[in-house]
Amino acid sequence: MNSKFSTKSIVATGLGAALFWVLFTYVKVPSPVPETNLQVAYGISAFFAAVFGPVAGFLVAFVGHALSDFISYGSPWWSWVVASGISALVAGFCFSKVAPRVEEGICGTSELVSFALWTVIGTALAWLLVAPVLDIVMYSEPVSTVFAQGLMAFVMDAIVSVVLGGILLKAYAATKTGKGTLSKEN
Repeated sequence: MNSKFSTKSIVATGLGAALFWVLFTYVKVPSPVPETNLQVAYGISAFFAAVFGPVAGFLVAFVGHALSDFISYGSPWWSWVVASGISALVAGFCFSKVAPRVEEGICGTSELVSFALWTVIGTALAWLLVAPVLDIVMYSEPVSTVFAQGLMAFVMDAIVSVVLGGILLKAYAATKTGKGTLSKEN
């Protein structure tokens, strides 16, 4: 599968960013840690990253999160916008293994494990390192606060990304026709 940005990938990225924005803005569950919510939108960005590649995933999360912050608060909180993009970018590293199989209508254990592994790695990098460090450097936020937020975001977003993203991958693969599944009738 070619990871170059095709017209299909560009359209999917735009749709993904819009869907991410809507879900990120309106579908969230508060956590016990202030300013940290369970966001179902991360399942969307992980799914798009797996199917359309790391760049598409990055743009879906980065643009969707930036739009949500801009519209909701007047300006994006850039440390977390960047972290959102990084989480999807890394999740997209499963693209070369997962996307060709899903496009053939196959989404088995191997594809789901690869997807889950890269998604958890990306989520850990984003929320345990990138967001807290950028919060400290860019906004002079308290160290204990940003790492508590990062840990909570990591746990919630890893779970929702793997579960929702996996469900979406299975559903998407089910819409595809595998090689050799159509035969000529006499």
